[in-house]
Amino acid sequence: MTTGERRFRERRRERRAVTADESFFGAFVSTRDSLLPDESRRADDAYDAGVAPFESSLASSGFEPVDTGFMSSPTAPQVQSGAAAFERTYGAFLAARAALGVALMLTLGVAGLFGLRPSAAVAIVSVAYAALSISMWLLPRVRKPPTSRGLARLSGRQWLATIGADLVCFVALHLLAPGSSLNYAALLVLPVLMAGVLTPQLPALATAAGATLALLGTAWLAVLAGGDAALQMTQAGLAGSGLFVVTVLAGGLAARLAREELTARGGLEMARQQARLNRLVIEEMQDGVLVVDRRGRVRAANPAARRLLAPDGMSRPAPFQLRGVPAWQALVATVERAFGEAAWPEAGRDVVLQFAAVGQSGLGAQRTLRVRVRFTRKREPLSVEEFCVLFLEDVRNMQARSRQEKLAAMGRVSAGIAHEIRNPLSAISQANALLSEDSTDPAQRRLMQMVSDNVERLKRIIDDVMEVAPGVVLEVGVIDATAQIAAVCSEWARSAGVGIGGSAGDGDGGLLRVSLPAEPVGVLFDAEHLRRVLVNLLDNARRHAGQAPGAIHLRLDSRRDDQAFLSIASDGPPIPPEVEPYLFEPFFSTRSRGTGLGLYICRELCERYGASIDYRLRAVGEARRNEFFVDMRRRALTPADPR
Repeated sequence: MTTGERRFRERRRERRAVTADESFFGAFVSTRDSLLPDESRRADDAYDAGVAPFESSLASSGFEPVDTGFMSSPTAPQVQSGAAAFERTYGAFLAARAALGVALMLTLGVAGLFGLRPSAAVAIVSVAYAALSISMWLLPRVRKPPTSRGLARLSGRQWLATIGADLVCFVALHLLAPGSSLNYAALLVLPVLMAGVLTPQLPALATAAGATLALLGTAWLAVLAGGDAALQMTQAGLAGSGLFVVTVLAGGLAARLAREELTARGGLEMARQQARLNRLVIEEMQDGVLVVDRRGRVRAANPAARRLLAPDGMSRPAPFQLRGVPAWQALVATVERAFGEAAWPEAGRDVVLQFAAVGQSGLGAQRTLRVRVRFTRKREPLSVEEFCVLFLEDVRNMQARSRQEKLAAMGRVSAGIAHEIRNPLSAISQANALLSEDSTDPAQRRLMQMVSDNVERLKRIIDDVMEVAPGVVLEVGVIDATAQIAAVCSEWARSAGVGIGGSAGDGDGGLLRVSLPAEPVGVLFDAEHLRRVLVNLLDNARRHAGQAPGAIHLRLDSRRDDQAFLSIASDGPPIPPEVEPYLFEPFFSTRSRGTGLGLYICRELCERYGASIDYRLRAVGEARRNEFFVDMRRRALTPADPR
């Protein structure tokens, strides 16, 4: 035997093995019975959790979400994933068998009323078949449905209880009542049809052959009893041929139905996956997404949009009405304008949400949103838009991204600054020092001192730039903020020549007032970098504060377990609103000789340790309206940590 012949026989055995174990449905469709338990559970859970595509949920103007999530549950009739084609077809055959059993019982009763009493054997077989078929129809409701493999074997328990029992009962009725006016041979179509649909080709043909042999055997017995041989055998042959035709046609139709269902299931699964992906993408988007109708009713909103519509936390879940909320009036006007103009700029427009005032200050919070509007379907001459999709983005986030891009560009340049400027600057400084040693002219010495001062100023600028340039990330440690801040304040007060007052205003009535907790406060920061931040903030406060005692107030608040709040407030003039957005921008300064890097360096150093720094203007009536504050992460101190 050659290698090719062996491979051919192996493939034929594999095909036979599949054919022997699977029906037409089983060969094409993975039913629940052919899935592993975990796979079947995942399939059901996936459909239960899956949602219809977002476009289909907006197909009709009467759309009403069922749940409160961004993607609504499907409202159209759903295909039951738990009922496979094989199970449904099997159940239909069981119902047909039960109906046929009831029909046999009714036939016996009607025949008795007209005086046509069948034999006892026919009655017993009819009653037994009715009891078996009705019980088989009821049993699947309380036990696990059969598998396609259970019907694929002629010796299987399920095949014997259904198709086998039908063959035996119907052949017995045909034999026991050969001269009856009732044609029991026609009942053999049911088991043959059931075998053609639910079993593989070979067992189905075997079932048809068995029924045909039974018909031929009955005809042969009739011939022996004196019947017309030609008539009896011809009728039996034609009936057998019809059974074979029914078997082949039923198998072909079942295979086609299985292929179509497989295609439909594949498309449905792809739709489910796409819907889950769409839902995940929209839910995780940083931009807010709102679906609004002409009446101002929000039909869907993702979490980002709900956060942007509330001053704190999140707004209520969709559906909800935009009208009637004072803070959203600008957004309502935007929606009306979008529907009225039927167009919107690609870049969007800015909308300001003014929230109600809270707290003692009486100042309301506001949020500026960049709104881009898109319609759910293309504009056509006769079309009427019922929905529009609003994409919301916080303008502050847009500015932050722009700032980060600028800072990234500056970081790339800063590495070259050290080599391009420091070396020539060092040469200038050394040459100036050599010239100053031999010079005795006072005018020349003044010029040399000016050169030296400006060289030192340039060196400080380079040091400031390199301070925030990308470099080696140091390990973050825990320091005692109370001790570090007290030491820095004392050092700064001595160098600046100002006095320090107590938290209640007593003491020497110095310019700087310090309020620190009595206990140590552990924070995640570097001691030298915290000193740099404090010195920058104190220098900035002293530059703009007055000379009254307590004009600068430094306060450390440790009431929260996870954060420490450091505040430096001064009584200087309020920072103008047009200057406030650029406070932490690099190289921005209101002084002619300022480098514009002080606050920028403070922010960069804070971000290295997970802290944040910001500015706020206190309410009218406060003594110190300008306040810079730093939120630092707290950690418990250990004996090994620096104090």
